[in-house]
Amino acid sequence: MSNDVLDYLVVGAGPAGLQLGYFLERAGSNYLVTEAGATPGTFFRTFPRHRTLISVNKVHTGWDDPELDLRVDWNSLLSDDTDLRFTRYSPRFFPGADDLVGYLGDFAGKHGLRVRYDTRITRIARPDGPTGDFVATDQHGVELRARRVVMATGVTEPHLPDFPGVELAEPYPTVTVDPQDFVNQRVLVVGKGNSAFETADNLMETAAVIHVAGPHTLKLAWRTHFVGHLRAINNNMLDAYQLKLQHAVLDGNIKSITRDGDGYRVTFGFVRAEEIIKDIHYDRVILCTGFRFDASIFAAECQPELAIDNRFPAQTTAWESTSVPDLYFAGTITQVRDFKKCTSAFIHGFRYGVRALHKHLAQRYQEQPWPHETVVDEPSALTEAVLARVNRSSGLFQQFGFLADLVVRRGDGTAAYYEEVPADYVGTDGFQDATDYFLVTLEYGPDHDKIDPFDVTVRRITQSDAEHADEGHYIHPVVRHYRDGELVGTHHLTENLENEWDRPLHRNGLTGFLRHELTPASV
Repeated sequence: MSNDVLDYLVVGAGPAGLQLGYFLERAGSNYLVTEAGATPGTFFRTFPRHRTLISVNKVHTGWDDPELDLRVDWNSLLSDDTDLRFTRYSPRFFPGADDLVGYLGDFAGKHGLRVRYDTRITRIARPDGPTGDFVATDQHGVELRARRVVMATGVTEPHLPDFPGVELAEPYPTVTVDPQDFVNQRVLVVGKGNSAFETADNLMETAAVIHVAGPHTLKLAWRTHFVGHLRAINNNMLDAYQLKLQHAVLDGNIKSITRDGDGYRVTFGFVRAEEIIKDIHYDRVILCTGFRFDASIFAAECQPELAIDNRFPAQTTAWESTSVPDLYFAGTITQVRDFKKCTSAFIHGFRYGVRALHKHLAQRYQEQPWPHETVVDEPSALTEAVLARVNRSSGLFQQFGFLADLVVRRGDGTAAYYEEVPADYVGTDGFQDATDYFLVTLEYGPDHDKIDPFDVTVRRITQSDAEHADEGHYIHPVVRHYRDGELVGTHHLTENLENEWDRPLHRNGLTGFLRHELTPASV
């Protein structure tokens, strides 16, 4: 074991590990990224199993602003090199997974990131107590010491349901993806996520009967705005079900699986009204029930607390373990912070989370202040600063309602403007001394996930109806004023089809709100 102690050990060279490596490299930090495979992005060499990503790759935007382009580019990592964008690797709207693997390799190589490949971390210990160094051991017995560890491994272990006979089913990570292996068979796919419907869609031309089953209400991404819910690219099964093509979506729980001749008898409990128990025969049962974080590599003295059915590590607002100091998380495992609401589970969300995490780490351990700009603490100047950001920022747009611009009034006629701060971080893990400040977010309206956007009878909030902007369902800017920890004022800018909030009613409305909030009489 080397006597050198790393400031940061980043475990995993997927998109999140490379993104953090980029910021650490640029800052001249003492760090190392480890990767179990021979190249970056090993996970994407296998998943998704059918090799088509559901992350958008919109090459042609009509814009000439690289920051705006990131609003519709869901695969690129953040860097100063705007030529190193994923959009140059594939013209497809839904690109192939192998294209992402190639892009990640080029990203790591071009930026000279310190990555040690073929290094699978098998154990992480903290033998010298809760303030001591971490000791990470790889599959060869080589040990690495680090003051801080950032887990960027993603969710790698199948999250399996618990019912008798579950071992008879075929897991998503290993089941064959050749449709010819399912000709004229009755197939049950367990799960209602994208992997389940991706699997069902792959079998549409060969299987006799496909049932997709799960106990929860099916949610569609175009309605909820959560891109992890069922996406249109995978929803052909819904047509087949509703147009009476033998396939179906079942709402309920599997009670058990037993062998039944050459196939299986599945005892199913329907949950639509009163539970009805029914036995159904299938030739194959496939489990598409998601993944979970693998915490088994941690020794007892640094075992992180888990959350959400033990699927993810519990985290503070600074992405630090709630139970192990100096243990941090990056990437899709940070979705515990905005579970099924925002975009931390996906590259186009967590790339901004990683950037904010790096700012926190630099502030906490290197005493580097969170970067900011100084603006005049006056209504018109603050209005222009806010509008410039909401009309251009990709981070606020992608991490809607989760990341916020923070404007802290200093009391000397100026204000500090901080970009992309986690909204719940202010006053908890950071900015505890901020007493008079504004949070600027982009958000969908209340109950937006309950509204059918294609229902023409639903009331739309137009620009001429700005006084009801807070009732708008589509994404729009929200400015909140806090004083001494209390919310004292809120302003919604009316929604706009092109996401351009630069009309006179936007500017005048925001200026009027700020003028009211900055007037001493409003205290």
